[in-house]
Amino acid sequence: MAERGKAPGEFEGNEESIRVRGMQFAYDGQAPLFVDFNLDIAPGSRCLLVGANGSGKTTLLKILAGKHMVGGKDVVQVLNHSAFHDTQLVCSGDLAYLGGSWSRTVGSAGEIPLQGDFSAEHMIYGVEGIDPARREKLIELLDIDLQWRMHKVSDGQRRRVQICMGLLHPFQVLLLDEVTVDLDIVARMDLLDFFEEECDQRGATIVYATHIFDGLETWATHLAYIQDGDLRRVEKLTELDELKSSANLLSVVESWLRHETKREKKKSIKSPTQIQKSLHHGTSPFMSSRHMAYYR
Repeated sequence: MAERGKAPGEFEGNEESIRVRGMQFAYDGQAPLFVDFNLDIAPGSRCLLVGANGSGKTTLLKILAGKHMVGGKDVVQVLNHSAFHDTQLVCSGDLAYLGGSWSRTVGSAGEIPLQGDFSAEHMIYGVEGIDPARREKLIELLDIDLQWRMHKVSDGQRRRVQICMGLLHPFQVLLLDEVTVDLDIVARMDLLDFFEEECDQRGATIVYATHIFDGLETWATHLAYIQDGDLRRVEKLTELDELKSSANLLSVVESWLRHETKREKKKSIKSPTQIQKSLHHGTSPFMSSRHMAYYR
């Protein structure tokens, strides 16, 4: 829990909510995405995970959520446990993941779709072991009509139900992958305020991957920038030099990504000599490569 008088994101002790050491990961038949990847995130942090499409943000969040296995039981630790091997982390609600799919994970039952002919009330009140006061607070916060039929509502309304269900248990670590993309600005800002309260009052930790930066300059405590599977930067927002000269987080991240794109394009352009070498070795310069896939 947070010490009284401490700044947001600063908690006693040296234990990390998330600890990654020497992680390696590759999808079947593909080049490694992560090689010797390291990351520490302290309790109470609200860490923005930024990077271009295909940089590894979603994969990292799924690894932290225990959805992908990596070699070594102690390589990826969440709350001092292996998220993949210790399923109690997810079942207890201490570790929560909200991603892009319209489904929720309920213990060993797997994922339950949120598009069927169910009412919002049926879905939300079907989650057991919930504090009624927290449930009512989330329903009001997200402006959910319990009579909504899940197969008839809009994406934004369905997203509200998904978020509500994912937050019913008082998490200690919350992993968010672009979950606010379908929300209107009022719902998004109210939700960000709720997340800030969870971190400051309970010492919860949030890792949030997003491309929407409105209002995040003062909301986030830390930022982690991933480029093509490499952790390029991780630091407190208050110590980010570029942000000191510009109050706009969007412009700072945009400059990083534009520089990255220009560099990758230069690397992908082959000279006539390189093309001849590729053809000589039986590889067409027009065959799909990792860099070409990156821009698709």
